[in-house]
Amino acid sequence: MTEIDDNFFNRADEHINLSNQQLSNASMSMVSASMMYSVSRFNAWVNARGWNSGKEMEKAKEVSLEYFVEQYRRMLKENFEDYINNFDNYMNKNNP
Repeated sequence: MTEIDDNFFNRADEHINLSNQQLSNASMSMVSASMMYSVSRFNAWVNARGWNSGKEMEKAKEVSLEYFVEQYRRMLKENFEDYINNFDNYMNKNNP
């Protein structure tokens, strides 16, 4: 994973806050799908910036896909474990 800088979580929180705002006009599943699409689109662009041509990018596609999928899997697993360990605190309806 890319090194975490001082603003890593602030940037992530900004994305989460935007998604939370979108919940007023769309379901959780719709907002989640849009967020995942935007992340995949952005990461495809980030990856494309490292190549001189589509042919170069295509040659490295599987390695790049494995990298991004593994990073997402690690982050998702970490967040699942956090919610499992803190479920009562995070999901308590009486706790704002």
